Amino acid sequence: MKRRDCLKAGLALPLLPLVQKAAAGNSTGSRNALSRARPGAAGWPSASEWDLLSNAVGGRLSIPVSPFLGDAGTRAEALAQIQNPFFIGDQPGLTQTSGYHGAWLSRPSARVVAAANSADVAAAVDFARRHRLRLVVKGGGHSYHGTSCAPDSLLVWTRAMNAVELHDAFVAQGAPAGTAAQPAVSLGAGAMWIDAYDAVTTRGGRYVQGGGCTSVGVTGLVTGGGFGSFSKGFGTAAANLLEAEVVTADGRVRVVNATQDPELFWALKGGCAGSFGVVTRITLRTHVLPATFGGVSMKVRADSDESFQALAAEVLRFCRDALCTPQWGEQLRFDSHRTFGASMVFQGLSQEQAAAVWAPFEAWVAARPQYTVIDPLQALALPAQHMWDADFFRKHAPTLIADDTRAGAPATHMLWKGDQGQVGWYLHGYASAWMPSALLGDAQRDAAAAAICTAAAHMPVELHCNKGLFGAPADALAASRDTATHPAVLDAFALALIGNAGGPVYAGSGGTVDEANAREGAARVGRSYAALRAVLPRAPTYVSECDFYQRDWQQSFWGPHYPRLLAAKRRYDPDGLFVIHHGVGSEDWSADGFERRS
Repeated sequence: MKRRDCLKAGLALPLLPLVQKAAAGNSTGSRNALSRARPGAAGWPSASEWDLLSNAVGGRLSIPVSPFLGDAGTRAEALAQIQNPFFIGDQPGLTQTSGYHGAWLSRPSARVVAAANSADVAAAVDFARRHRLRLVVKGGGHSYHGTSCAPDSLLVWTRAMNAVELHDAFVAQGAPAGTAAQPAVSLGAGAMWIDAYDAVTTRGGRYVQGGGCTSVGVTGLVTGGGFGSFSKGFGTAAANLLEAEVVTADGRVRVVNATQDPELFWALKGGCAGSFGVVTRITLRTHVLPATFGGVSMKVRADSDESFQALAAEVLRFCRDALCTPQWGEQLRFDSHRTFGASMVFQGLSQEQAAAVWAPFEAWVAARPQYTVIDPLQALALPAQHMWDADFFRKHAPTLIADDTRAGAPATHMLWKGDQGQVGWYLHGYASAWMPSALLGDAQRDAAAAAICTAAAHMPVELHCNKGLFGAPADALAASRDTATHPAVLDAFALALIGNAGGPVYAGSGGTVDEANAREGAARVGRSYAALRAVLPRAPTYVSECDFYQRDWQQSFWGPHYPRLLAAKRRYDPDGLFVIHHGVGSEDWSADGFERRS
């Protein structure tokens, strides 16, 4: 911890007499702790106690309010920016997803600490622990499961902690003598991936493995074991974690890595930080930047169910033979109109080389009259340093991006146009499953194609090839193996995703839940997922993109790693201060995180 943070932490000392008195009557030191306090109920902090916390964090304590419930001017601005993820992320009372049908709705916390440093976070954690408060942490706020919001809670909001620092020769704290230094980047918990890519790639000329959506927070994606478009080449984001600064339930600011608190460090690599502490800074290795990044697109329609299934089988064969390499990532899509669409990205290839890879598939389609090419194959490449260069896209391909349109917004802040539909969406249903490489083989490929086509008749099925590491290089596989993510990812050629959603339903925004439509959407997702499971009876799934109601979630998310994760949870958070939906140890708590079950 930096010296100024140590001094800042000292400001929290006046809290101790009151919070110790409040804690004396509660068994917070045992696994049988009482339920958490709610506003207006016994144990809720008094105004003077909240004032002490406010003083300890430099006045950065407030009551979060949705801008959609503000005065006329505030509401009008919010409505104008409702599809701007950067605006939504700047509101402590909002989350990027506005809810999940039957599960949760985006609602503000009772109080928020807008943390400026790790000392602010430590003060908030101490306060929550001693007063038995429900604690919530938000960086980017993109959780589909609502893990960054909860009514009646204290929110630790890390948005302002967004510093980015490049290292030419990073060595983890406490590393053994002789440890080789390596290029890296350190990112504050509030940074988004566009901040990382601008510093590392656009200005720094290197690559960091992050997320595909530019407005996603770096910490949540890394600690959730997340993926980016080029993960087949560089491994998961968690596999690239070198060090993290984290505030644990005891209020300590720890710097963890492979040497210091190695079990906590390992748990943060895919075990979801929200179950173990508040991550305030992460350091990731950076890589040599490929010469090019690019994309390939194509859309084909089949004239019958039989020909659609034959097309799906050929896509899987082509995927095995040509796309399961470090160069390729992103999506193959099948829908109810018997249509297949490719929206793939590549790295390290020229436009001509990329087109040549797809030429055999293009020829296979052209030779068969039962297929109609709706969108011909198109391949485009660009210098890799411009991949997240907003000015480059504004000049050369403005229709592919959307800007943060607010006055004074950073010129670097842009998102891919295709991601804008996720801003504020209300999920009706969502499901995912890792697709093992065996499904690409001759023995199982036809069955897999039939399951995909049957599933697509209910809801579109997307195969995200970058979210499975089959075909990745040995070093990326080794680093990804040393994470808490379910080991099924190592052999998966793709993650199958099925989802349905409606528009924003934030209170005061004018959007409302269409119950009939939501129920039907959820049912269609269920039918589609059930069809896919015909070839995936025990399919593991990705914790950050899955069904809110996932059955057997401990095994589905982490498989053989769960006992080790639970042991780390018991060690670093024995009283369960940090609770997220279907997070490690959450089986000890009620669904809302307020009542202890055991």
